[in-house]
Amino acid sequence: MKKATDIEAYAALDFEASSLTPQSWPIEIGLSWLKNGDVQTWTSLIRPAAGWSFSDWSTQSAAVHGIAFEELLDAPPVSAVVDDLLLLLEGKIPVSDAPEFDRHWLSRLLRANGRAAVPKIEDYHDVSFAQFSGLALDMLYENLERHPAPHRAGPDSARLVRAWRKAQQY
Repeated sequence: MKKATDIEAYAALDFEASSLTPQSWPIEIGLSWLKNGDVQTWTSLIRPAAGWSFSDWSTQSAAVHGIAFEELLDAPPVSAVVDDLLLLLEGKIPVSDAPEFDRHWLSRLLRANGRAAVPKIEDYHDVSFAQFSGLALDMLYENLERHPAPHRAGPDSARLVRAWRKAQQY
């Protein structure tokens, strides 16, 4: 197993979205990381940007994540969410267990704030296999299986990082 500080260079990113269509937009973001062995989590709802179509709101997606559209109207604006995210991501490598989806929503979020560059998002599983092996890797995946994703961005990202913390014990 590698040193704990290696895994502390990563931050697990997760989004909840308006739907799963190509036109979908992010409604909630979660970011979690390890700092001195403790799980740190930041999460925020996202007020829809002016260019995001409300017609892409999916009641099926809302039934999964449980976020009402009305909650988004009082959420922080895209600019505040992006500022917070970029500050928290400084010096960290973003990872996701669904990098294609999360890259799409990160791109929509950043473009809505006038930013074209989207950081590369590493695959959570690739990073986990590179950082851990043997019993540690078994414990990581057992932890994930015992704690299903709650489909909220903050808790989902924290779940991934808690599994890393569990793997560090072996």
